[in-house]
Amino acid sequence: MDSQVSVDVLILLSVSVVVVAVFRWLRLAHVLGYLFVGILIGPYGLGWVDNDQTTQSLGELGVVFLMFAIGLEFSRATLLALRTSVFVLGGLQVALTSGFVMVLARGFGLDFGSSFIAGGVAAMSSTAIVIKQLAEQLELNSRHGRLAVSILLFQDLAVIPFLIVIPAIAATDALHQQVVTGTLLLMLLKGIGISILIILAGYWVLRPLFHVIASQRSNELFMLAVLTVALAAAWITHEAGLSLTLGAFLAGMMLGETEFKHQIESDIRPFQDVFLALFFVSIGMLLDFSDLFEYWQWILGVLAVLLGFKALVIGLVARLMGHGPGVSLRTAIILAHGGEFGFVILSESMRHELLSESLSQIFLSSIVLSMMVTPFLIRYNGWLVRHVLDLFSLQYGGREGSITSQIKASAAGLSDHVVICGYGWTGQGVGRFLEQEGIEFIALDLDPSRVREARNAGENVVYGDPTRGPVIEASGLDRARAMIITHTNTYASLRTLTKARAIREDLPILVRTRDESDLDRLMQAGATEVIADTVEVSMMLASHLFLLLGGDLDTILKRTGYLHQERYRLLTGYYPGQALARAAPLSEDQKVLRTFTIEPHFNAVGRTPLELGLDALNVEVRAIKRHGLRATDPQPEVVFRADDVVVLYGRNSDLKRAEQVLRRRMRRKR
Repeated sequence: MDSQVSVDVLILLSVSVVVVAVFRWLRLAHVLGYLFVGILIGPYGLGWVDNDQTTQSLGELGVVFLMFAIGLEFSRATLLALRTSVFVLGGLQVALTSGFVMVLARGFGLDFGSSFIAGGVAAMSSTAIVIKQLAEQLELNSRHGRLAVSILLFQDLAVIPFLIVIPAIAATDALHQQVVTGTLLLMLLKGIGISILIILAGYWVLRPLFHVIASQRSNELFMLAVLTVALAAAWITHEAGLSLTLGAFLAGMMLGETEFKHQIESDIRPFQDVFLALFFVSIGMLLDFSDLFEYWQWILGVLAVLLGFKALVIGLVARLMGHGPGVSLRTAIILAHGGEFGFVILSESMRHELLSESLSQIFLSSIVLSMMVTPFLIRYNGWLVRHVLDLFSLQYGGREGSITSQIKASAAGLSDHVVICGYGWTGQGVGRFLEQEGIEFIALDLDPSRVREARNAGENVVYGDPTRGPVIEASGLDRARAMIITHTNTYASLRTLTKARAIREDLPILVRTRDESDLDRLMQAGATEVIADTVEVSMMLASHLFLLLGGDLDTILKRTGYLHQERYRLLTGYYPGQALARAAPLSEDQKVLRTFTIEPHFNAVGRTPLELGLDALNVEVRAIKRHGLRATDPQPEVVFRADDVVVLYGRNSDLKRAEQVLRRRMRRKR
């Protein structure tokens, strides 16, 4: 390997590690990180790495693997289930957006090829950013989330015709800049013919071939076969004068229909991620930010089309399909940007020299700028839509009213019930437990198929987004005994806690989280208790290990009981007693409850816990019994009186010091 190539790769990887780590810490899409790496180290930045043929070739492999992975995700069942949203809604969005931009570009004097490319670029959105952000926000199965995914599916399909036509445009009469209809028709027919051949080959050859390969039980052989099929299909379409990505997409679609789909996805992922990162880096290297100042009017114009007109088209089409104003606007905001397939179309057109340098920079800059604001638009899409609707005095509309009505009907006869937010594995486990104990509950979930199956089974599960105030209010929150959030999405949990506390401050709310990194945020937002998966799993693993090593069950129960007392406030409050102390003697650091009676001659009479400095001793006053009445969790400003029985909680050593402070005799006045 050439030494300069080695240095370039080392620089690229080193900078990528640092930049992408920073972007992930900022909760920004990794795609933006790779683009920034290309801008930073490329010829228009620090100039550390040249955007040479090697880098471009590796980037093209990234696109090939991306299209192969997209093909794997497609299935006839998915397309049939979402056929209306995908083909009608998605088709109208792509046709109207690309058509309008083509007419607009022609009006500004661009030739047919450049106008066609501009239309294709404007029609595409970022699948990577949208899917990742919606999944993090627990909105992937919401109505606007499903609409956005449906449109993205059609966009992924629509990129194929664009990639077929671009070489046809390049093969036309360059002298007169006229598109020869016969050439276009020939390329389309060739594309259809090649697609049919690959589909037939996939049905008759690939499935039997992979059965034979899988029978060898060799991971290396299986992975080599996958790579060979993906690259071979790409080479066939390229040799036929079509795009590399068309063959890769078709090969992925064929293998996606086999039983080896998930294994292929797992094997191809490392190659896809690495080469796709190189593709985005190579795109970033093409971007000259100095052109922002030279062409800033044009860049802002294209950006306005992406963020403004594209959102308008999506919103209007969604409304025509019968969706409410709220859902339509949220879908429009989520998809109003450029995407990675816009880069694919641009790179293909630049490879065929169909765009001038200035046009390429304008399109590239506009897409990058739109993708930079996209994570923030998606994150606050609900907030933006609510303010827009309030501004025009519009209702969220659509099925919002019917959803809350259905939830109200399901919760109509409930009182002292439990509201379960999320009905996955954990939610269903909680529901079974409550059912066995005769405790009524209502569960809210965003997966329509799961809700349908649960309701068919007679369970009180309804479709609804628990991050929305009207939804959880309709679940009878004012009459509920408790609420439990069973998913591990911190962002959604915080939103649910905020809405629930606004409706009812005294409701006990349990929250599940993956680990303890967000414990403080959740507790501050109003969680009564936060249960971390990692804590409970570690306890169960240790318990089973101790049993396997010959330990006795009583010791395990005592140890896990102490650990739970340390971790969970609701489970603290055990008085050790003599039997428990004999079984496992208390250490000085063990936290326990202890009662203490304030005698009339003690210095604590007439003073508060703050004045006595109990907080400095890390001792909590959990309860005070006065004249036969018990008050739990008293305020730090409460004044102790004679004969009060005080319940203290803290470490054994701290409790001893606290008792000494409380026992001090009152000083006699001279």
